[in-house]
Amino acid sequence: MDISKKMEKEGAAHGTVITADFQGSGRGRGRMRTWEMEKGLNLPFTVFLGYSNIDDIPKALTLRTGLAVSLAIEEAIPLLKEKVFVKWPNDIIINGKKAAGILCEASEGNVHIGIGINVLQKEFPLHLQKKATSLLLEAGGIKPEAGNGEKFKYLLLEKIIAHLFNELKTENNWKARLQKRIYRIGEQVTFVDGGADSGKEIKGRLDGISDSGELLITPNGLHTPQSFITGELKFLS
Repeated sequence: MDISKKMEKEGAAHGTVITADFQGSGRGRGRMRTWEMEKGLNLPFTVFLGYSNIDDIPKALTLRTGLAVSLAIEEAIPLLKEKVFVKWPNDIIINGKKAAGILCEASEGNVHIGIGINVLQKEFPLHLQKKATSLLLEAGGIKPEAGNGEKFKYLLLEKIIAHLFNELKTENNWKARLQKRIYRIGEQVTFVDGGADSGKEIKGRLDGISDSGELLITPNGLHTPQSFITGELKFLS
């Protein structure tokens, strides 16, 4: 992400992709959250998109990126078909565990999309073992026909970029297709509105997303969904 911002100042082209072999200080949404990876086993990369002004940035960019990533994973690993979900606003979930994270940072019309995918990692720190997973673990091994190791990582990267291009070039009914894979849609949730320490908790049914990517929840006792821009979802079980 930092290199992408440096390249932006140097006139990087729209669509520039920067990959890394290792990420040791990946940023999360919260100040105390980081994204750590084992060296050589995963796929961290940043996509730079340069638009004329902020109004040209595609709406719901983070979620549409999540849709592209999930479609690419299912295409690269058919065993995971219909098992890859997008947790609002920026996580990719497989079998209840996080396999990838997305972080978008924008300045004027320029956007840096940071994506980290656990691809070949087999072990995670103790505090993450119930929360994190990898494509290798969930697929029971990467199949030879898909390519192995380094080749597979960059095959996956190619597919992600292709899907991202398709998701962002037109409206193409992205909301309807994304709605189908929103993680635990229709279930009861607790939502912390705003910052993690805001104390503003809403309990209700997760109803999906709005046309601009806001989270829709129908609070218990009400009949109309409310929309939320920032916050954190918590599930009851």
